Amino acid sequence: MRLAADEDNAFAAFGLPGEPGTDEFWAAARTPVSVPADDGGWLALFLWRGSPASVVFESWSDPVPLRRWRGTDCWYAEVPMPARLRVTYQLLAGDAAFADPFNPDGAGGDRSVAAAPDSPPQPHWPAIGTDDVLPLPRTRVRWSSERLGGRRTVRVHPAGGGGPVVLLLDGDDWLYLHPAMAAFDSAVASGEMPPATLVFLPAKDREAEFGCRPELWEAVRDELLPLVAETGVPADLDRLVVAGQSLGGLSALYAALEFPDLVSRVACQSGSFWWTPEAMAQADPLGGPVGGTLAERLRELPDLSGLRCAFDVGEHETAMLPHCAVTETLAEEAGATVRVSRSPSGHDRVGWRHALVRDVAWALG
Repeated sequence: MRLAADEDNAFAAFGLPGEPGTDEFWAAARTPVSVPADDGGWLALFLWRGSPASVVFESWSDPVPLRRWRGTDCWYAEVPMPARLRVTYQLLAGDAAFADPFNPDGAGGDRSVAAAPDSPPQPHWPAIGTDDVLPLPRTRVRWSSERLGGRRTVRVHPAGGGGPVVLLLDGDDWLYLHPAMAAFDSAVASGEMPPATLVFLPAKDREAEFGCRPELWEAVRDELLPLVAETGVPADLDRLVVAGQSLGGLSALYAALEFPDLVSRVACQSGSFWWTPEAMAQADPLGGPVGGTLAERLRELPDLSGLRCAFDVGEHETAMLPHCAVTETLAEEAGATVRVSRSPSGHDRVGWRHALVRDVAWALG
């Protein structure tokens, strides 16, 4: 389905009054707005003012160029979107990327969030404007790692007063783009999860640190967790949940397999289970053995009865689904307690938010 935007009523089908480019039109402009499409999905309208631009989606679609409306300063795109999709996007004008000025729901200073009207809610996650500055945990650890090299700042937050440690990989994204501290505080306050101590671990080199290598987890065990213990923040180091996404999800499950005395509870969203040592150099990294290196390792392990692992992947991540499915099955066959779900998203942190809180709560048991 495509609406004819060159008709006299312009964008009235999207509920926008006035002729595009007029003050009346811009005063009412809010995007994206969606109308039902014939295929069961949606047709979403995106707007931009003043110059040529494209809508750039995160890991879902190729960029969509905007068209100009009849010589005005109004640029628009009508984008077919599937049902049940929540996605991060930007407007690219020249070499600069911007958040959507007509969308109040942001992710950091230069990203916006679009959700199809039939997308399920994400309780506990407040809507954040692009100008909002997210609060940061008061406690921070300056970590100079001998094993990993370099320095990084690790933030620590006792949600509900603190408890078992929840290690959030890619921690800076959960601090500066998505308000995980507020979401976990809300979940604890509502009784949906027990108090926990959040440790936001930033990555310096994701490909190197999150591959199936022991250095990161040796450093977490021997260097980082002792520093967390010294902060004075209540933290039960004997119960550790690791939450990771994409390559972080791969690394979280790897840690559970290779460091079971350290990691026995995992919340994994869209784990990169296609990973092999050679995959990143291939034209199609996902085109190798189904389940990659970890599937091979899972077939070797006789007993994972001590592991509690929640798996989630976006229902729109079609190339990822076979890799995740075989990993989930093998983990369960090896004796792990497994929870499996599919989120209404692509490979996108905004789609992982609900599963992150929900599955950490489940992993804590």
